[in-house]
Amino acid sequence: MAAAAIINGISTFIVIYTWLILIRVLLSWFPNINWYDQPFAALNQITEPYLSLFRSLIPPMGGFDISPMIAIVLLQVLNQQLLPVLGRTLIGLQMQFIG
Repeated sequence: MAAAAIINGISTFIVIYTWLILIRVLLSWFPNINWYDQPFAALNQITEPYLSLFRSLIPPMGGFDISPMIAIVLLQVLNQQLLPVLGRTLIGLQMQFIG
């Protein structure tokens, strides 16, 4: 089923992206990391566009940035709540066209 494969692919992407954000958060605790050197620059380029969406809504407070937490929660809600509903809908539509 193509719909199930698409949903599984999106879910896998969300899990990997969540891990990348977590790795970035953990690395941010080390001030000596140069974010312009590889592989840190690549990690920054991959995660920054998504995280900046949340930073524009909730700026860092007292040097503490909660945007990664909110970003991860949103990814988890998408993965655990919305994707299963979308998957069932797509599979149902696929079954209507087949049968």
